[in-house]
Amino acid sequence: MATSRPTAPQPPVQPQSPPQPIAQTSTSFETRCGWFSNPTPGNISLYDADREWIIGVQGGHQVATDWDWPNFAPDQWVVTNVGSYGYGCACMDVRTNPATGTINDIRNVRAQAIAICQQDPALNRWANLFP
Repeated sequence: MATSRPTAPQPPVQPQSPPQPIAQTSTSFETRCGWFSNPTPGNISLYDADREWIIGVQGGHQVATDWDWPNFAPDQWVVTNVGSYGYGCACMDVRTNPATGTINDIRNVRAQAIAICQQDPALNRWANLFP
């Protein structure tokens, strides 16, 4: 006759958190054009056809490397706040992290005429931010 052996107690199964997405930065530079916004100190974004890309947030994400600011002519920059805070139209070659919506590296920055962004149908979704 067979006898059953007692089994050792098993530890309780712990619930697991769902896996977190891996923050993946693009490895190659891509050109992105759109509204370059600097509304307040330390806050800078590029609004393109796809989304808002964060360049810097006061007290948060900042592009870690030095990069050249777009060289806006007076008629290419709209002042919206004290000092010279505002927005313009620009293109830049960037490395992005689509999972976080951040820009991690910038090169070849070029200011453009505001009319280019105003007339680009892909940027219409931002018209209320950049009248």
